[in-house]
Amino acid sequence: MTDALAETRIRALKALTPPPRLALSDWIEAHMRLPEGVSAMPGRVTLWPYQREIADAISDPTIERVTLVKPVRVGFTTLLTGALASYVANEPAPILALLPTEADCRDYTVSDLEPIFEATPALRGLISADADEAGRSTLLSRRFPGGSLKIIAAKSPRNLRRHNVRILLIDEADAMEAGIEGSPITLAERRTLSFANRKIILGSTPTLEATSNVLRAYARSDQRVYEVPCPDCGHHHEILWGDITWPEGEPLKAAYVCPACGSVVDERHKAEMVANGRWRASVLAAEGHAGFRLNALVSTLANASWGKLAAEFVEAKKAPDTLQVFVNTILAQGWREEAEELDEVELAARAEPFGLPDAIPADVLFVTAGIDVQRDRLEVVFLGWGRDDIFVLAQTVIWGDPMGDDVWAELDEALRTIWKHPKGGFLRVDAAAVDAGDGATMDRVIGFCRPRLARRIVAVKGAAGNRPVIRASDTRGSRLFIVGVDSVKAQLANRLKRGRSVRFSDGLEGRFYEELASERVLVRYVKGAPVRHWERIPGRRAESLDCVVYAVAVRNLVNAKLERREEEVEAKSLPKSTRAMVKSQWLSQGLTSQ
Repeated sequence: MTDALAETRIRALKALTPPPRLALSDWIEAHMRLPEGVSAMPGRVTLWPYQREIADAISDPTIERVTLVKPVRVGFTTLLTGALASYVANEPAPILALLPTEADCRDYTVSDLEPIFEATPALRGLISADADEAGRSTLLSRRFPGGSLKIIAAKSPRNLRRHNVRILLIDEADAMEAGIEGSPITLAERRTLSFANRKIILGSTPTLEATSNVLRAYARSDQRVYEVPCPDCGHHHEILWGDITWPEGEPLKAAYVCPACGSVVDERHKAEMVANGRWRASVLAAEGHAGFRLNALVSTLANASWGKLAAEFVEAKKAPDTLQVFVNTILAQGWREEAEELDEVELAARAEPFGLPDAIPADVLFVTAGIDVQRDRLEVVFLGWGRDDIFVLAQTVIWGDPMGDDVWAELDEALRTIWKHPKGGFLRVDAAAVDAGDGATMDRVIGFCRPRLARRIVAVKGAAGNRPVIRASDTRGSRLFIVGVDSVKAQLANRLKRGRSVRFSDGLEGRFYEELASERVLVRYVKGAPVRHWERIPGRRAESLDCVVYAVAVRNLVNAKLERREEEVEAKSLPKSTRAMVKSQWLSQGLTSQ
């Protein structure tokens, strides 16, 4: 009987013994499952070689911070969810996930977190929608045995005040900007000060080098880079874009050139190289902060082959805005802006012999217009859009009181104009944006634009900060579109400084160039966080710049395909929806009007 009791006691104690502590990489591969719809490869998770050390740094109790400078196509979201899941299952604690917007929070919860927890037996039911402190069931606030999970948007920093957390997960940090209370990242980090064993995990694709949150965090870390061995000489190097080469005109044949021995390495060797790669810390003095920098050149996904990335680069380099996307999302590098100010004299020297109405460039496929409303006039700029280039076709002024009807009738006539295309077809204004930012004329502008919405003539208001180029206002019934003027100005400045993809008509007045170059970008620190700020150069007016910004933004509302439009501009007859043409005196150049 004594022996039986002793055996029972041993079995009971053994049952109470916690399982062995696993490194996060081992735990993810042993337990985590990806359902269909979340991953192109559903089922048991197998980490890529470069993911393992990142995961193990997250679970290392001697490391307080982990920073990842990442491209797309390397699976950071899977690592982030795996880390969160491991803490929920193995180290229950207060957890906070910080994402840029509430829409991001909801999408992450519904599209990633809940499906993965449901598909993984070790996680199923742990974060079901239980009641929060007020007894309400919420999508973004969950409780589980021993801890809690809050998923909060960086745009709502006041929601951070009520939470003290041990685990802080931050995704897409470069999409977060400082507000009146300061950086939401700093505010979130302060919520971890109560815990000596806190963990802060921050990852992002970098954006602008001067203000990048993730690059500043990486600079304070041990700055690890992933190096792979050359199959010929065995030397380990980080694969950089400068090491990728291809025959002229054949980017799909891209290969890696070893910087040590000069060997040309074919794509078929990449998987083995990556499997035998290693992380190397560049700064040994940064204790407790592991930083990882990775680019998409080591991804073994089919759509990240060197050839496909080279082909993407060939297309992207045609315009600075698309090149920036490639540099940010593929190379995981911050974008460095060329200069703070534009030179109006240099811009004016680039004028070419084209313009409205009789000298439209053959490459123009679309036309957009930007209208700036002043107290005594409307300023109008027309842009032509080709496959790669933007053509500033014309600028005009419609004089009159915007509170009256005459200027709006004349503007409507101008926006109905039809021009003969040099290839035989016709062009018309595809979209127009009218500035409604002046409170005195907003109702008048909205009243003009509302019945013309079907023609993509929209009332707009500019908003500073890190915003989409254009989106509909959240205010119900306003029929107002918000233009992210800082985003558009940055794209425009990059185009103007890098190459000549913005081209100017020789019919533009000298004031156009002065006004186009009327602002400069500065970096200022707001509550310790760097913020890019566009500042008016003293003594300059900015009507032409505003018009161009609106005309650029509204191009995003035109969804017609380039191939279809190329066919249309070669047609010899007007579109069927066109009314009879009448003569217009607009611009006093005998334009035809609808």
